Amino acid sequence: MTTLFIILALLMLILGIIGSIAPGLPGPPLSWLGILFAHLSGVAQFSNAFIIITAILAAVITVMDFIIPSWSTKRHGGSKAGVWGCNIGLVLSLFGLSTGPLGLPGIIVWPFVGALAGELIGGKKDSKPLRAAWGAFLGFLTGTGLKLIFGIAMTIATVVAYF
Repeated sequence: MTTLFIILALLMLILGIIGSIAPGLPGPPLSWLGILFAHLSGVAQFSNAFIIITAILAAVITVMDFIIPSWSTKRHGGSKAGVWGCNIGLVLSLFGLSTGPLGLPGIIVWPFVGALAGELIGGKKDSKPLRAAWGAFLGFLTGTGLKLIFGIAMTIATVVAYF
């Protein structure tokens, strides 16, 4: 059983980092499962507080990954229509990952296009559509960065705990 948990820990930590960048894989929860399996295997020992705090962080980062692009769109001058466009673009990107238009790059492009379209169609006269769309893109990059940092941190924590 220990060997199985070690293999699962390594697999989850690797998939967690990949999932931080590649759409369709929930990076932070997979990274957290990696530390949990490492802990259960006895290879790396973590405190209960560490396990609980990192579980909460994984959940918060996963949720924030969907909120940050809309928030950034609004922060960059987007109207409600631009924020809605960004949200619709996020949803479209999830359905079109492997078969839809643009394939995997669609996860980056659709929120940008959605925010831009929302601003052009229903935005306020004083809104700047490209600036709002740029905000959606920056929000995507921020969410991806947070997920990647979390995945790398969980991997480093496991390696440090092992040695």
